[in-house]
Amino acid sequence: MLFYTVMKPVVRLGLRVFFRRLEVRHRARLRLPGPLMLCSNHPNTLMDPLVTAVQRHEPIAFLAKSTFFKNPVLGAIMRSANCIPIYRRQDAEGGPDAASARQLAASNEASFGRCYDYLERGGTVMIFPEGTSVSERRLRPLKTGAARIALGTEARHDFKLGLKLVCVGTNYFDPTRFRSDVLLNVAPPIVVADYAARYRQNPEAAADELTEEIRRRLTRRLVISRAAEDDALAQQVERTFGDHLNPDDDPTTLYDNFELSRTLLDAVAWFEQHDAGRLAALRAALTTYLAELQHHKVDDEALDQTRRPSTGLPDYLSLILGFPVWLYGLLTNYIPYKIPSQVARRATKETEFIAAIMLGVGMLTFPLAYAVEAAAVQHFLTHDWRLTLLFVLSLPLAGFYALGYWQTLSARLRRLRVRQLPLAVRAGLRARRAAVLGMLDEARAEYLSRML
Repeated sequence: MLFYTVMKPVVRLGLRVFFRRLEVRHRARLRLPGPLMLCSNHPNTLMDPLVTAVQRHEPIAFLAKSTFFKNPVLGAIMRSANCIPIYRRQDAEGGPDAASARQLAASNEASFGRCYDYLERGGTVMIFPEGTSVSERRLRPLKTGAARIALGTEARHDFKLGLKLVCVGTNYFDPTRFRSDVLLNVAPPIVVADYAARYRQNPEAAADELTEEIRRRLTRRLVISRAAEDDALAQQVERTFGDHLNPDDDPTTLYDNFELSRTLLDAVAWFEQHDAGRLAALRAALTTYLAELQHHKVDDEALDQTRRPSTGLPDYLSLILGFPVWLYGLLTNYIPYKIPSQVARRATKETEFIAAIMLGVGMLTFPLAYAVEAAAVQHFLTHDWRLTLLFVLSLPLAGFYALGYWQTLSARLRRLRVRQLPLAVRAGLRARRAAVLGMLDEARAEYLSRML
């Protein structure tokens, strides 16, 4: 518990740096008094419990698959972080024989007992009822373990404990990219005692009904794709033409982006059923357009004449005067910035682990790099701890400035690249862009007219 208490503010700071925006819809539901059980989807392994845990003042106990505990070092970290192992059939070492099944059941009973004790003391337990983590915009079939723990805890107190179950839809907009966005979409609480009568009649049926209610509440708060190719098309449309499709987007919230994602996936599914030809034509036109952009090393934003950056004297002065600050931020932050992504991509091919590895490695590389740089500046330059402290404080500020400066500069460089293309190529790209936009507008009008 001491490790959890010490690391929580460090992790909170790391998440604030890693994500551009971490938005919680209905945050108060995450801060209800215990006993409380939290149920979430599981697209991003170790990142999923972290983004929820930092929103709650009280500590949370997490149920995690037992394979994480087999490594002595990782197991010690997991236990120190308030994690409880859960044993799945596919993880049993002895195979699916009767002895292994009995051992598995006994181990899980012990883990369930720890959950009962934790909840009975007014604590909070978080569980991922999908039982596995896959980096897809899907909700996989739910296991009944969460419902059985919740009902079992209440049954031990004749359904008078007051346990609530809150579903958390965790939506990542680009789960492996640094400075991306995540939305926690929190459902109203389920009062577990409402299932008392059904549990007394048939405990298994009560667990199934509660699990189905968890599924319904998560489904309403997630972006869920039905097929990989549909999701790919929806994400291509959203990332390329999201501003066009959602011109009234509220920049203060991610919920508009969430609704756009859901609407696009619903529209793709509707056209597959009612007008597959139109969908195939749009897919082909968009694929061709994006392939040509990639061939010419430009992007849609650079080609879009309606989003040209301002070109006044103050803008150019800002770029010129900001160049030394950008260079300073680049030199002092580049190595700790690059190492996490390089380590993550060499350590695993599984997308759902990349963000967690990047976060963990970054929480080591940045403090270590800053300490080495501070020691060097103190020894060779300042010889004054006050000046060295100012230097250290400047490092993260310069790093964030360098990121913003580079985004602005690279956008201008991409526009310059567009202007360097032959006139015929530019005209052809813009014609293809206009054709895709026309198809999108027609499809949107058709879809909305049928939905009204």
